[in-house]
Amino acid sequence: MRLVKHPVLCNYYVTYRCNAKCAFCDIWEKPSPYITLEDVDRNLRDLKRLGVSVIDFTGGEPLLHRQLPEFLALARELGFITTVTTNGLLYPKNAEKLRGKVDMLHFSLDSADRDTHDLGRGVACYDFVLESIRVAKELGERPDILFTVFRKNLKDLEAMYRDITQPNGLVLILNPAFEYGDVETGEQLTPEELDYLSAFGKRKGVYLNEAFIQLRRDGGNHIAAPVCRAASTTLVISPSNELVLPCYHLGEQKFPIEGKLYELYNAPETQRLAALEGRLPACEGCTINCYMQPSFAVETSKYFWQALPSTLKYNWEKGTWKRLVGVG
Repeated sequence: MRLVKHPVLCNYYVTYRCNAKCAFCDIWEKPSPYITLEDVDRNLRDLKRLGVSVIDFTGGEPLLHRQLPEFLALARELGFITTVTTNGLLYPKNAEKLRGKVDMLHFSLDSADRDTHDLGRGVACYDFVLESIRVAKELGERPDILFTVFRKNLKDLEAMYRDITQPNGLVLILNPAFEYGDVETGEQLTPEELDYLSAFGKRKGVYLNEAFIQLRRDGGNHIAAPVCRAASTTLVISPSNELVLPCYHLGEQKFPIEGKLYELYNAPETQRLAALEGRLPACEGCTINCYMQPSFAVETSKYFWQALPSTLKYNWEKGTWKRLVGVG
């Protein structure tokens, strides 16, 4: 049963450019403009009309955009919950400008070992993440560590928890790796590894959406009976000010927004394409976390009930539940 019939999240790509070269991502390879403040202003107001509550300013590396603090301030003024994920390279010098503007600030760190993390990211950013943690805490921020889980770094989870997240009072977010398009990680977790990850996710100070684990055990999304609700829960806006449908990673079509996002999203042609969410050939077996998370949240299913405890745990820890339900 569908509980929420409007989109709840916007993945707003401020640029595809990045100052890292992660082996498991191809976004940094794309040429890209930067979004403009004028477009952001118009689009945020339309996103509010559409019922969206969370804005994820993403990339590429979102801190490459010098106006990111202005975008965040505007989003907060309009009542959105804001999220930003960064590799940490630019955070220390921009931290003061971002202070108080990001509800969910994530620093990407995939190993407690410097060389291992830097090798996977293609640049030396480990020390910048540790410095970002120190600076953020001094400013009164409450960042999280986003740990992308591969078979090769499962063994690093214990050290990450023991040496970095727990001593610093940070939430450790476990983000199981996924494949899409031509990007192949070759890192599908075995049933035994999924069991280990599931158990680790139950620890204090650790967030893991248990439905991610179940979806992988089930072989991902199946186009005959899709669980994915990407297009109806999540709006994707490109750096070129386009609406991308049905999702960024498997996007079939891009629509110029031209200051009319509300009308564009509700147009018959757009809605026909949105209705293909989870049903395209490329959707078979999909486990892309950023679309599955909102998909699990909007309708009752076994994934909804498996996702609920960890979601409540995280939002209680971060205090965002009050804004999601409109109190405080």
